[in-house]
Amino acid sequence: MTETPLIGGAVQAPVDTRLAGARIGVVTFPGTLDDRDASRAVRLSGATAVDLWHADTVLADVDAVIIPGGFSYGDYLRAGAISRFAPLMAKIIDAANSDAKLPVLGICNGFQILTEAHLLPGSMIKNDHLKFLCRDQVLRVENNTTAWTNAYAAGQDITVVLKNQDGQYIADEKTLDALEAEGRVAFRYVGHNPNGSRRDIAGISNAAGNVVGLMPHPEHAVETGYGPAHTGTDGLGFFNSVLNTLLGDK
Repeated sequence: MTETPLIGGAVQAPVDTRLAGARIGVVTFPGTLDDRDASRAVRLSGATAVDLWHADTVLADVDAVIIPGGFSYGDYLRAGAISRFAPLMAKIIDAANSDAKLPVLGICNGFQILTEAHLLPGSMIKNDHLKFLCRDQVLRVENNTTAWTNAYAAGQDITVVLKNQDGQYIADEKTLDALEAEGRVAFRYVGHNPNGSRRDIAGISNAAGNVVGLMPHPEHAVETGYGPAHTGTDGLGFFNSVLNTLLGDK
């Protein structure tokens, strides 16, 4: 597949040659729309993007999995509720919970699917203003020890793209208190809370740190010319982080 060239004379940073064998699976469901963007981000980080179809019954020997954004099955029933029962999700759930702790990242609809699959606690409901929202969004990195955040500094502010309609993260107070106490709030909205998410939570992790879900889209902020303000590349840290994990650098 021919890649879209970088804009404005930007040059892709050299990648670690040790990454040549790293295989990151990107799952497509009916209604997924950001799978190509996620795959491009994987390739820009130096790894190999592997296409995975929701009806597959094997994970194709991937080293990590990304469940990208979109509107799987048109968000019927609840966002992510039908996708949770896809054959491939059973394999992802088993691998994420195994001793191997497969790294899994859920972005937007992918985050919704992870909560429906009970890989992450809580749930996603419609934005408190009941409107679709698309904007650049500042996030604070609250936990930089997960498989998907270790390339960032704790407390670092990053800017990525936010676009959602069912983006309000909710959970009961006991769950929210546990997430806070265990350091499992991975990202928090900075400034205005765009969707009413409890405690300004933008993303969380599981206890082991190999599963992370967030509502904003880091794959839309990975190269100069396309990201926020046409210069933002803060999202590339997600993809570099998982490669650090696979290489044992973190």
